[in-house]
Amino acid sequence: MSAVELLLSAAVATLLLYHVPGARILGWPLMLMATLVHELGHGLTAMFVGGSFRRLEVWSNGSGAATYAGNFSRPSRALVAAGGPLGPPLAALLLFGAATEPRWAHIALAVLAGALVLSALIWLRNLFGFVFTLLLGAALAALTWQASDPVAQFSCAFLAIQMSLSVFSRGDYLFKSAANTTAGLMPSDTAQIAAALFGPYWFWGTLIGALSLAILGCGLWLVARTAIAL
Repeated sequence: MSAVELLLSAAVATLLLYHVPGARILGWPLMLMATLVHELGHGLTAMFVGGSFRRLEVWSNGSGAATYAGNFSRPSRALVAAGGPLGPPLAALLLFGAATEPRWAHIALAVLAGALVLSALIWLRNLFGFVFTLLLGAALAALTWQASDPVAQFSCAFLAIQMSLSVFSRGDYLFKSAANTTAGLMPSDTAQIAAALFGPYWFWGTLIGALSLAILGCGLWLVARTAIAL
């Protein structure tokens, strides 16, 4: 199987996932995984700019919340807000890169599994999010251990596509001033960026959407240019 065939098979699997009756339920854990990576993006960015990551919550309806603290400058506040929606696309770029080589694919899945388990133990504070994250980490660990090289590479490409498209599955969120989560109504990420910097929230939503597409394009190019012998 060529690199292009690998990408096509992952794309077809994605289409089937959301358009075949009964298959959409399989998209539920992928949606939650994207939420988890989104919220981790906020928390880890907060740590990167000198703050602290206090807690993380993920709920069964796909919403989530990251709690962090710090004496942030205005640019730092904008970075932390942008870290959420850009978290899944950046994770996707790494997964696309891992899909180009069997050893990297296994390593990427193992690292992802370990990161999820550690996140559950350190930051998850609601029961559903804690149990889900542990189970997801265990499932990925089992996949890493049992999967053949082709399956590991396909899994990385498939997960990368899901992460890449997650920002667009709720594209209206980028163009809203508020987000309605289980924790309550709160300013959207783009509204927080606008408040910290300048301009309207829809400007930042457009910019983040364009950047996410660029990251997706880079990931697809990275895989397509690599000869993959499956």
